[in-house]
Amino acid sequence: MGQIEPNYVLDNLPPKREKVETIPILRQVNRATAALAELKGIAKTIPNQAMLINAIVLQEAKGSSEIENIITTQDDLYKALTVNKSNVSPETKEVVNYRKAIFRGFEIVKKQGFLRVNDIVSIQQELVDNTAGVRSTPGTVLKNDKTGEVVYTPPQDKREIFDLLTNFINHFNEQEQDLSPLISLAILHYQFESIHPFYDGNGRTGRILNILYLILNELIDIPILYLSSYIIEHKSDYYRLLNQTNRTGVWEDWILFMLKAVEVTSLQTIEKISLIRQLLEQTVIRVQEHAPKIYKKELVELLFEQPYSKIDFVVNRLQVERKTASRYLKELEGIGVLESVKVGRETLYVNKGLIDILRG
Repeated sequence: MGQIEPNYVLDNLPPKREKVETIPILRQVNRATAALAELKGIAKTIPNQAMLINAIVLQEAKGSSEIENIITTQDDLYKALTVNKSNVSPETKEVVNYRKAIFRGFEIVKKQGFLRVNDIVSIQQELVDNTAGVRSTPGTVLKNDKTGEVVYTPPQDKREIFDLLTNFINHFNEQEQDLSPLISLAILHYQFESIHPFYDGNGRTGRILNILYLILNELIDIPILYLSSYIIEHKSDYYRLLNQTNRTGVWEDWILFMLKAVEVTSLQTIEKISLIRQLLEQTVIRVQEHAPKIYKKELVELLFEQPYSKIDFVVNRLQVERKTASRYLKELEGIGVLESVKVGRETLYVNKGLIDILRG
């Protein structure tokens, strides 16, 4: 295949309605909407929402970074969040920053009820840990990793990038009348990735914007649906369809891909939440039966909020002395609820059952 001509012209939103509301798209919208509604409902059955947010956000941080070939292990991630240490690998630090960026975006959306262009910049800065901001120097191109061939040239002029971002954020904040927000989600994600406004972190920032859009449109209440696992599994299709939409202006295949991602990921997350809820109930019963003197609802919930726990966490949550907190954790290990692991001088207590569920 010959080199694709660079494309400097990106149309403003919205695309023509008839291009994005075909019969196959509307059928898939129904399936994705039903799965998402079921996820929203089951998430409410978990008594402490922080348990879901903490666990699933970290999974997404790992998955979304993996799409960009930033690889770390789950154990390294939890250790980085739990233990005060400076020798964290650059890859793990990037994933931890992604988690911070998600929480930053969630906080902004909850507080404001909308996003500004500056908010997107601040989320991206949290993510990449620098203040380079929106691209101002021409020369950015997207290449095929294997062949080095230029597959897409995003807008180069800073003024044009800002105009496109302004158009993007206007549509992000205001749902087009009668158009399914899930169709809009697919359109918006395509547009953001095509604007490619930053030198680094565009894919990850775009995937954070997906979840914030679902929350703004009240399709879910908390940041627990992430499409990264589906994108990893169908990575070549994801990039192929992005480029195809750009070249041809035909939306159907791209929108169907994103809607399928919402449906499949919703169903996978429902299953994960059901398993977490079962494990939580089993853990409560186990502690009540085998260590009734230390049973406290807050203690058990902490083990699910922080799958790698430590004495300080128990001290702060339960307002007990270190000696008491240590005894609680050792007793929970003794009845098989936790497993201890040494990291440097610290002892961490792992909720292995929960970790196994999160690993899938």
